[in-house]
Amino acid sequence: MWKFIHAADVHLDSPQRGLERYEGAPVAECRGATRRALENLVELALRESVDFVVLVGDLYDGDWPDYNTGLFFSRQMARLREVGIPVILVRGNHDAANRMTKDLKLAENVRLLSDRSAETVVLEDQGVAVHGRSFPARVVVDNLSLSYPPRLGGYFNIGLLHTCVDGREGHEPYAPCSLTDLRQREYDYWALGHIHAREILHRDEPWIVFPGNIQGRHARETGPKGCFLVTADDSQRVVSAEPRWLDVVRWETCRVDARGARDGDELLLRFQERLTALLRESGDRLVALRVEIEGPTPAHPSITSRPTHWLNEIRQVGIDVGNGRVWVEKVLLRTSLPGTPIADEMEAAPLAELAAYLGELRDTTRLTALADSVFDDLVRKLPPDLVSGLTTPERLEGLLDDVALLLRERLVRP
Repeated sequence: MWKFIHAADVHLDSPQRGLERYEGAPVAECRGATRRALENLVELALRESVDFVVLVGDLYDGDWPDYNTGLFFSRQMARLREVGIPVILVRGNHDAANRMTKDLKLAENVRLLSDRSAETVVLEDQGVAVHGRSFPARVVVDNLSLSYPPRLGGYFNIGLLHTCVDGREGHEPYAPCSLTDLRQREYDYWALGHIHAREILHRDEPWIVFPGNIQGRHARETGPKGCFLVTADDSQRVVSAEPRWLDVVRWETCRVDARGARDGDELLLRFQERLTALLRESGDRLVALRVEIEGPTPAHPSITSRPTHWLNEIRQVGIDVGNGRVWVEKVLLRTSLPGTPIADEMEAAPLAELAAYLGELRDTTRLTALADSVFDDLVRKLPPDLVSGLTTPERLEGLLDDVALLLRERLVRP
């Protein structure tokens, strides 16, 4: 038996800009989470005595602001070098060769595969051939898989590829390919990267796996995050591919059904019950929580007339139940009167027009275009470090939620 770890999309030292604008945000914990998750990966490799580790693109979030990011990675790789664990990696769109202006000599146990052509590394002790190619530039529109070499006979063949595979919602279609393209290479395991959600696309002959990123970075990257621990037997067949969780801050969405709740206090009780269940699943991690309260309830008038009050009541429950482990990132109130669908309730102007307009703005393309026009003058006048990340989809959606809550409160206030 032999084992390896398949991980991708570490996004080491991802800046996670804009956290300061959130009340009570654990800024230091969130910004340090990718480092702690990488440490967890190394500790898993040591504990399981794996034979090697593969990292499939976007190890870095982009060019280093300074050398500390590279030095931290080097220290972690040195821990693996001391026990003879090699690491093989490829670059992705975020850390493509032409995006990185700083570099450091890699530890002897780390092998970065070429960005000029597909390259093969043979690990004779395990009888493994690892094939892969790094991104030369951020935007790669070619099907890189077609340039990968045929399987190497007598070896367990692994392909490393940062790709979208048939397209994935919310991700750029970089290095596009199909499942058929991958299967035609006749490898035993395709270690993929780029998609931040964990997914097994194919089991056995070959395994084709997205491990997801090792640490969620915002409210759209929810649930457990980590890597795959893959075990193969002496006949060079995969025995198991098990997800192992590495995240230290877990982003979650807590949905509370408001149907039939008599008042706000009952809604708080329902939230408390749901939160308690979520915390049991999250272990001792810090939980970054988005709360969505939705459905018809007699409490609707009091909730919508005092949303700021109830938002903070929910935060208070998070503090009490979480015992310091819960940060309520955002609360979305989507209640209605019993027997009255939200759409019907919003028919009266001006709420109808507001709801319709905000709904149209949910289209990411339109929202980004509007933001570009609004912030254009500001972006040109301010230093780049102050406006970096200002118009990312995540930031814009958060701003839109804040605007919707503020306007609704002003319009329905008695």
